[in-house]
This record gives sequence, C-alpha cells and structure tokens, in this order.
Amino acid sequence: MVEDERTQLLPKEAGCDESPSLSCNHTVRVLESVPKKHNGAPSGWGCLPQSEKWHSALALQGGLPFPLNFWSSCIKYLIFLLNFLFSLLGLLTLVVGLWGLADKESLGSEQLPHLGTDPMLLFVVVGLAISVVSLAGCVGALCENTCLLWFFAGGIFTFLILETLAGILLYALWDQLQNTLDNAMLVAITRYQDDSDLRFLLDEIQIGLRCCGVVSYQDWKLNLYFNCSSPGIQACGLPASCCINPWENGTIINSQCGLGALLLDEATAQNIVYIEGCSSRLRQWLDQNSWVIRDYLLVTSLIEGLEFLLVNKLIRDIKVRKSCN
Repeated sequence: MVEDERTQLLPKEAGCDESPSLSCNHTVRVLESVPKKHNGAPSGWGCLPQSEKWHSALALQGGLPFPLNFWSSCIKYLIFLLNFLFSLLGLLTLVVGLWGLADKESLGSEQLPHLGTDPMLLFVVVGLAISVVSLAGCVGALCENTCLLWFFAGGIFTFLILETLAGILLYALWDQLQNTLDNAMLVAITRYQDDSDLRFLLDEIQIGLRCCGVVSYQDWKLNLYFNCSSPGIQACGLPASCCINPWENGTIINSQCGLGALLLDEATAQNIVYIEGCSSRLRQWLDQNSWVIRDYLLVTSLIEGLEFLLVNKLIRDIKVRKSCN
C-alpha cells in the first residue's frame, strides 16, 4: 500500500527508465522531502504542467525554485536584450547632452537664464529618462525582480501616454507649430553669435533649404552685429550660410562672402546670397516629410506597447512560479 502511494506521486511520463542515473529509491526520497498538502500532493504541485513535475521534483531536492517555462524564458531574455540596447542609446544621449552643456558652460551663472532654450538640455532629459527606465527593465528581467519590472511597465506606459498626446497635439496644432518655428528662428537670429547650438541649427537650415532669414534676408537686421548701425566689421553683412557659393570654388568656407549684402538691392543681392526667407520653404519641407514623424511615433508606440504586454506576461509567470514554491 505504501509503494502504491509513492508511485502516485511520480509523474506518469517520467519513469525510472528515462533517468538511468537516478534510482527509484532516490526519487522517492526527493518526493518525500517535498512539503505536502492535506491531500498528500506536494505543495504547489498542481500549479505546474504534468511535463514539468519531474524536473521540478529534482529542483526541489536542492531547494531551487520552480523554473520558468520555455516561452517565459524567451520573453525574459528578449526584454533584457531590448532594454540593454535602449539603455546604451539612452546613456549615449545623456553623455552627449552633458558634454554639450559642459563644453558651452551652460550651467554657469551667466548662461543659466538661457538654459531652457538650450537644445542640449533636451538630450539630457530624454537620455536620463530612457536610461533609468531601460536599466530598470534590463535588471528586472535578468533578476526576475517584479518591483523593477512594475517600474519599467509604468515608465513604458507613461511614454505611451506622452507620445499619444504629442501625436494628437502635432495633428491639431500643426499650423501653430509652424508659427512657433518662425518665432524660434527669429530668436536664433538675434542670438546667432551667442549660442553655438542655435548658430549650427540655423546654418544647417539655411544651407539645406537654400534660404536666408525668416521672411527674407532683411531679417538679419535684427541681429546687433549684422545691423547696419553696428560699428563692427559684420555691419550690413550676412552669415556665410546665406551665400549661394560660400566656398567660392575652394574647400574652406569664406566667412566674409556676405559682407555688405544688406546694402545691395535685391536684383544685385540675389546673385550673391539667397534672398528668400526660410519660413515658406520650411513649411513646405515639413508638409512633405510629416509622414516621417507620423511613422516614427507609430513604430515607437507599437514597440513600447509590445514591451508592455511582454513584461506583464513575464510578471504573471514569475508570480505563478513563486506561488508554486
């Protein structure tokens, strides 16, 4: 009668013949050491599929927890790999932002009032957020820590909400956004010599779109250095990015190519510099490439939504495994 009871505790598909190195008496001793419920079955035994009971009985001999199944293990390492890559990207973005702030001494007392308009601050904030959330998901998945995984899931959910709101605002306020860009370009013109980041962005826009100023090249009169009332050498001039041929058949940009351009009439100036403003061309470029922004938000949201579902599945599997211990 005793032998029959012990035999019932053994998984049906895992007989002694399947493990020659393990004797039946040894297996019985393993199962006898498992805590039992009132019905004589090991505690948590019913939580496992029949195919895993033999392996779990062997794991319990050394006090090991029940292992995750194959698909849960795949999800675990997939989450770890994805977040490891995203954490590297976030840390790189953070380092670039901090390096930019340190290089320009933007954290000093003189530049601190303009910190809010510094593009490098955006790199720091985005890089820090991505790094913290991704590292939490990376460590949480590897160590099977439900607290870190819940924190990661909350971060992903927050990103999804912010990206959804950003998409709605971009769609609803598209015209207002373009007007905001015009005002931002005017600010960049007035601070052209004072902020290297704004100077770089404005030069890239003017060179890339082959334009000058916001409405016309006359907008550069708003800059104290290029205004004709300025006593400097740049008075009545334009930056080299406004010139049609700033290289002048050379390999180095001639920074003096726009000198005196504001004193010329439009018919003469258009042979040397671009006289059309960047506002209309920037609006046209944004309209033509709006699908890039839309597709980026869509793909990013799908990836984050998939990660959110996977991490919730992993958390449930970890809880089920712990309840079986």
